[in-house]
Amino acid sequence: MKSQAIVAVYGASGYGREVMPLVKKQFSNKPNTKFYFVDDANFSGGINSTEVLSYSAFIKLEGEKKITVAIADANIRRCLQDKCILDGIDVITILSDNCVVMDEVIVGDGAVLSPFVTLTSNIKIGVGFHANIYSYVAHDCIIGDYVTFAPSVKCNGNIHIEDGVYIGTGAIIKQGSPSKPITIGKGAVIGMGSVVTKSVAAGDVVFGVPAKSIKRGK
Repeated sequence: MKSQAIVAVYGASGYGREVMPLVKKQFSNKPNTKFYFVDDANFSGGINSTEVLSYSAFIKLEGEKKITVAIADANIRRCLQDKCILDGIDVITILSDNCVVMDEVIVGDGAVLSPFVTLTSNIKIGVGFHANIYSYVAHDCIIGDYVTFAPSVKCNGNIHIEDGVYIGTGAIIKQGSPSKPITIGKGAVIGMGSVVTKSVAAGDVVFGVPAKSIKRGK
């Protein structure tokens, strides 16, 4: 007899509630799967007809457990994903059924590709990637671990994005070239609506059209 399949979304706030319907759709061909939110905040009565469990309650459930971490903060997402792996929980990738993935695209474990996301060709993406609705990644891009795209991010060709970068809603990154890719350094933040025309240093915060540093006063 097969064990009960249990699939959860870690995080019951806004993004988690957007991800749960994608999870249910992805597992719709597996009857008797149980779905939960996992969150240590007090969500009495559940969320959108789905029960919310604390992490400690979730790991006590009997069955084959799978989870996706729907938390925007890269450092928190990394910690939670690592914790789940250490506890033997399968961290899964969630793909909307209308996202588009073209040729020679590698995506690490634990990604969430929301509706209308497009990944074109010759792209390498690390673990824990989040791409919210209407975002795209064009050709010959390299993206590190735990990178977050808010809705409608436009990541054009020949761009290198290092670990833990957050890119705000509607931001546009100008295309680089094979010999001189645009690089977004580790832990950088790009503000919503910004147009990035040159590389961004690690840990910097940029905003505007064109994007300029607001952290360092450049």
